[in-house]
Amino acid sequence: EVQLVESGGGLVQAGGSLRLSCAASGFTFDDYAIGWFRQAPGKEREGVSYIAASHGNTVYADSAKGRFTISRDRAKNTVHLRMNSLNPDDTGVYYCAANLRGWGPWIQSIDGYDYWGQGTQVTVSS
Repeated sequence: EVQLVESGGGLVQAGGSLRLSCAASGFTFDDYAIGWFRQAPGKEREGVSYIAASHGNTVYADSAKGRFTISRDRAKNTVHLRMNSLNPDDTGVYYCAANLRGWGPWIQSIDGYDYWGQGTQVTVSS
């Protein structure tokens, strides 16, 4: 059974940091690309950052560039998202998702993701 389990969310003040984790199981980790997405109340889900589990290539949304860092631990089948300089606009539920097709030009298309975690809440107070 494929499972993605997020953790690390919480309440933080503006300017603070959080580290989210996504633990994957039930599939061959290196075959997938992993993406982090977020959804704020009343807004559509949007991509934040993506990583190829095998070779570690990364892509960041403009909102994440310079503040967020995505990484993976292949030994633990885990992807992390380090978020610095958080602001209230970063508030939302953060999801990780796995793309079976792996790395390619489709990586930022939300529709291409096959498996999703349950999400973890991130709240940034001003």
